Amino acid sequence: MTIAVIGAGAFGTALACALADGGHEVLLWSRSAQQAKTSAAMRTAPRLPGIALPKSVSPIGNLATAANAEILLLAVPAQKTAKFLTKHASQLPKVPLVLCAKGIDLQSFQLQTDIAATHAPNHAVAVLTGPGFATEIAQGLPTALTLACEDTALGKTLQRHLSTDRLRLYLSTDTIGAQLGGALKNVIAIGAGIVIGAGLGESARAALMTRGFAEMRRLGMAMGGLDETFNGLSGLGDLALTCASPMSRNFAQGLAIGAGETQGSGKTVEGIATAQAACALAKRHGIDMPVAQVVAAILARKITVNEAMDALLTRPLKQE
Repeated sequence: MTIAVIGAGAFGTALACALADGGHEVLLWSRSAQQAKTSAAMRTAPRLPGIALPKSVSPIGNLATAANAEILLLAVPAQKTAKFLTKHASQLPKVPLVLCAKGIDLQSFQLQTDIAATHAPNHAVAVLTGPGFATEIAQGLPTALTLACEDTALGKTLQRHLSTDRLRLYLSTDTIGAQLGGALKNVIAIGAGIVIGAGLGESARAALMTRGFAEMRRLGMAMGGLDETFNGLSGLGDLALTCASPMSRNFAQGLAIGAGETQGSGKTVEGIATAQAACALAKRHGIDMPVAQVVAAILARKITVNEAMDALLTRPLKQE
């Protein structure tokens, strides 16, 4: 089977490597034709240093080359999904589109599936999300992710084709919950990084993760997600991974902020935009999200870390 991965960032490249090791022919599209040419010649991935591209991964810079693909994985950053599909949807083969970005669009407050429905209505869609670091996936280390698809039959087909000996996919029909879990945990991970970077301790991180998880569930269920989804890989599992390791871009971003370092890293940190979008959605749905609100305020430089800590600790006492 030929699978096209659209987006040669770290996660897209990692998925391409995993699927190639699973026996598929994989096309890996980069927006830079020169990058694709260099990767094809050198068999390297600029976003994943030290990882060699398998022989069955073919870097491409022209979407027309993907015309014969039987499955598409869209792995461009969440804030660029709408722009990409607006420009390129007509060039894509009408095959299942698996959305891999974790984020809420800051302009429209739409989930990735909503964006796809608007800009690529002829595609059946699914969502791939959950706890997996790109480098580990590319190295073939055991990873379990969630594949969410409202069409159960299509979901089972995609699950069968996209699972490998080292990449295990668990099927769900809750695309809303799966997407919100993957997006919102990035916000909490930034907060967890801030806590550790500021030297507030492991107990504070555990408290922030727990209360942040409650916020994720509240907003997710208000928007139609299922509680069981948030208790699974795409919710609690992804939260646990990203709040505990500097390998997480979101945690690393928070770590730098908490330590008083420069915020910019040059890498896509999905939680920055999602923090603002989450607060807007919380207001729309009447959901209290104090952790997300202070993270968004810190990122916008409206309050300091110390002011954020005081704001959370002086909230009225309540029952858990």
